[in-house]
Amino acid sequence: MQTELGNPIQYYLVFENSFLQVNQLLNKEIEISFVGYQCLNCSKKKKIYRQGFCYDCFYSSPAVGDWIMRPELSTAHLGIADRDLDYETRVQVQPHVVYLALSSEVKVGVTRKTQVPTRWIDQGACQAVSILEVPNRYLAGITEVELKKHFVDKTNWRKMLQNEVLDLDLLTEKTRIFDFLPEEVKPYFNADLDEHVILNYPVLQRPKKVTGLNLDKTPNYKGKLIGIQGQYLIFEDGTVFNVRSNEGYVVDINV
Repeated sequence: MQTELGNPIQYYLVFENSFLQVNQLLNKEIEISFVGYQCLNCSKKKKIYRQGFCYDCFYSSPAVGDWIMRPELSTAHLGIADRDLDYETRVQVQPHVVYLALSSEVKVGVTRKTQVPTRWIDQGACQAVSILEVPNRYLAGITEVELKKHFVDKTNWRKMLQNEVLDLDLLTEKTRIFDFLPEEVKPYFNADLDEHVILNYPVLQRPKKVTGLNLDKTPNYKGKLIGIQGQYLIFEDGTVFNVRSNEGYVVDINV
């Protein structure tokens, strides 16, 4: 889902010739029916393996190289290719932001500067703060590696959706991280960088228990939409549908 910063966050499903403002579906019955697969890379109707890609594309496309999930493996700044140097240079050699986000507990993460605050919204963070900005993905990656010794790097999606969030001030957390940074990154630390964002999601009711909808096991589902957070649709019966993790799945949506 595409998003727009607002109070609350605005969500959109964008199709080839139209779009759907998902916030308007709150309190309405929605039916989701699995139709088939379509690889995000080759567009063939092949079973999705990971991240919206079929098996062959997952192991060949530069868009899903190991450096995506592990930015410290980035090498384009050295002129060294993983799968496609031109693509990797465009993505890796640009400003990246290292940040702290609060969705259930404090999480450290990395994103391209152009993806702020979209990345924070997609993770369902209730607040986020930039730590530093560096000129490439590698420097952001080695910073994340060091900070993962002190903060988690995964979101507990169940706690996030149930709003079980620690009561913390991220600006205070930020003040204690300078000594944790790699030496080559410390010059980029800017104590005055105060990009601190509070995020409010369109959630009418919090589920007491959540169960993820798996389209391979449950190809047809119907329920009342009561909230949207991160990339999750939250239904009244506690079912949640992760739109992002179902990329490459073709579905019919009936309202």
